[in-house]
Amino acid sequence: MTLVEAGDVPGVLRALGELGAEQRAAQLPELDARYEELGFPGWLELTVEQRVALAGARLGCQPTSEAAARHLHHGGRYVPPHDDWMVDVVELFPVAWRTELVARLDEQVRERSGSQRLHLVVDHIVRTTGCPMPESDYFLSGWLSSHHRATSEGVLERLREDPLAPKLLPLVLERSSLPFTPQLLSALCAFAAEGTVDRAALVRRTFAIVADAHPTAALPYWQAVPLTGDEHARTAPERTALAEKLLTRLLRDGAPRTVTPVMTFLRALALTPAEQAPFLRDHVALLDLSSPVAAYGQEVLRELDEAGLLEEDVLSEACERVLLRPEKKLVRAQLSWLDRVARREPARAGRISICAALAFGHPDVSVQERALTLVARHLKNAGDPVRARLRAAAAASLGPALAARAAQLLGAEAPGAERDTGAERVSEAEVLPHLPGLRPVPGPVGTAVEVAQEVAVVLADDDVVAFERALDGLVRQARLDREALSRALEPVMRRAPGVHRDCGQSDLYDVAAAVRGDEPRRLYGRPHRRVSHGEAISPPGKLLMARLIEALDVIESGAQPFLLALPTHVTGAVDAGVLVERVAELERARVEPAPVDLAQALLRVTLTSDESVLRAAGGLRSEAGRRLARWLREGGLPHQDSTPEKWPVADPTDAPPGLWEPVSPGPDHGVPLPPVAAAVCGTYEQGRSPGGGYSLYDAYAAPYWVAQLPHHRDEVAAYAKSCVDGRMLALLAEAGGPAGYALHWQIAYRLGEDRDSAVDALLVLAAQGQLDGRLLAGQLQASIRNRSSSPKRVVDALRTAAWTGAYATVWSVLEAALPALLRGTPVREAGAFLALAVECASRCAARGPIPEVEVVAARTGSSQTVKHARLLRDVLR
Repeated sequence: MTLVEAGDVPGVLRALGELGAEQRAAQLPELDARYEELGFPGWLELTVEQRVALAGARLGCQPTSEAAARHLHHGGRYVPPHDDWMVDVVELFPVAWRTELVARLDEQVRERSGSQRLHLVVDHIVRTTGCPMPESDYFLSGWLSSHHRATSEGVLERLREDPLAPKLLPLVLERSSLPFTPQLLSALCAFAAEGTVDRAALVRRTFAIVADAHPTAALPYWQAVPLTGDEHARTAPERTALAEKLLTRLLRDGAPRTVTPVMTFLRALALTPAEQAPFLRDHVALLDLSSPVAAYGQEVLRELDEAGLLEEDVLSEACERVLLRPEKKLVRAQLSWLDRVARREPARAGRISICAALAFGHPDVSVQERALTLVARHLKNAGDPVRARLRAAAAASLGPALAARAAQLLGAEAPGAERDTGAERVSEAEVLPHLPGLRPVPGPVGTAVEVAQEVAVVLADDDVVAFERALDGLVRQARLDREALSRALEPVMRRAPGVHRDCGQSDLYDVAAAVRGDEPRRLYGRPHRRVSHGEAISPPGKLLMARLIEALDVIESGAQPFLLALPTHVTGAVDAGVLVERVAELERARVEPAPVDLAQALLRVTLTSDESVLRAAGGLRSEAGRRLARWLREGGLPHQDSTPEKWPVADPTDAPPGLWEPVSPGPDHGVPLPPVAAAVCGTYEQGRSPGGGYSLYDAYAAPYWVAQLPHHRDEVAAYAKSCVDGRMLALLAEAGGPAGYALHWQIAYRLGEDRDSAVDALLVLAAQGQLDGRLLAGQLQASIRNRSSSPKRVVDALRTAAWTGAYATVWSVLEAALPALLRGTPVREAGAFLALAVECASRCAARGPIPEVEVVAARTGSSQTVKHARLLRDVLR
């Protein structure tokens, strides 16, 4: 015990060796009592040496091998960091005792699982005494784990050196519960070649493993045991069963990370065409799923066709499913497949040409051209009835860009034959979004229940209209019947909103809580009420915070019956006539409006030239009334330019490569507003980041910034910079005021990042008549050439806009951008830009040469860029 307390492990081992069996047993009660006395907390306070010494002494003092087995099996408290001490202790006992210990341990682990350390002791005893290795799963698993290494070569080398391997490896293959690694399977392949293990059992075990594993995990196991030709044939039922399970997974589709391992494993199964044939309809169904999955289905169907196992009707159905898909890689592969079939079997050229003609209706002109080229190649074997059907398909689907070629190939009935007669092309009608105009906001809330409903909307979603009506409603209803309002708010207040770094519209919760007299909401166990603490970061957040604090003061004083800044339109704008009437009503009640409320109302008021409204404003006598009249008369807040200093305004397409961020409105212009309101107009520098904007964590405050300055969307776009997300961009596009450099820059920036929101904003500006195609083109070409934007994403976004019917709008951008994109060495995806330009120019009957296009078209070669440049050149002539 003295040696144990000192942590003297060698001393404990020496003492155990000097004592007889009875003397050791006599020490055990005191050692056990000390162990129990310590408990788990006391055990942790011991040093590592003290723990090893006590554990070794208790094991060495067990009276019999059976007692030692029970002791080891129980495990006890873990002794870090190694378990060599157990081996040192059991070495003190005779060989017969150690052999008996192995047998007893085997009996106990068969009844229930044992400590993770037992197999180390047993393995040592087996190797030093020559006794049989236990054949229970527990000890076989421990034996295997001792050989695991990172590479199959390391596992194989260690197993070759292990004298137990020839006896234990066949047992390992029979036990389905034992853990396997791909490295172990690979090593077993080598032993199977030497006759140590049964190859057939190894193959069966491999199939059992992969059948239950996820495809990602199963593939390495499958690759570890390559099948011979005979095994491949014999295991056809097992492989097709695996393929059926995997196809069921694949038909669910999913993200690439989900479907890619499934397809990789299916390819690794190497099913023959005959084995694939029963799954024909499954592979046809794959053609309607995501692009990678459809490509796999197409690949298998092509193999079946080459093996003569695909009927013509199935090939036609595959063309119907694939040839109008937007993924050009899939469409090109389908057309190449058709080309090979027509070359292989000229007798099928007619049907193949009709299938290829389906691609005449594809929205991408490069696909139309490829299909027309295929038809031209095999038309001589098609026959006259097929030629007539092709003429009809071309007339119905081919775009004007390929009209002349189709007319020459298919005859006078083809589309565009009128080009030879000098007839003028007709521009298709431009399709742009319908603009509903300014959508009015419902009048002020009339009941406490309606206020509670609007508060609930605000807490669920940042809705500007709901927020403004709820804030005004709290002011109105608290003055009329605060008790009724408190009761109506009770169910809404049961769940507090999340906490953001900046002030947001959901902080209206704190105003409602104050109306009810509730305890402040808690954050990390501490009272938290953002409004009472005045926590805000960005200028829009600070203005919103000031409005909430001011509303609380108005509610407590009851001095003001309503708020002036309540919008009359969903953009946040306030009609001038309505605001004049509100101020007049406060004058009649002899109420001076709250200063921040008045400032927000002035920033929102829509300027007017209506003389009756201006006369009514001029008749106001209060200080607030005179400020409103002066604001309307002087034109309100001046608009400020966001164009960078060295930007080539005369010709934006001459802009050198660069990001060209917009310039935030300067701080020099004096605005007659309270500082917290003037901050959102560019006169307040505190909190600005070094780049002039506000950093990403302010994005939460950014969307309702638009509603604070509903007539100055370009200035807001300049300040917000990278804080603009898709939702805010939509609000900016629908807001009022000029669409200047900054708003166009936001659209250009997001065309390469968030296609849908940018396309929507572009089309809305075009519908408003405020889209500057040359400006947007200059920004796009500068960012593409600077590699700040992905040309593929930009052209995909512009194509999406064109496919809505806005061909002339997209052409106005492409016409200006192409010279810069083609000058010198054309940018990546130049061919795609030209293909889209061909389609747009054809649809809107554009004319007039572009020198840079002419230069590219005159080059030799047949690249997509050159071919599409020639098409565009011909269209513009």
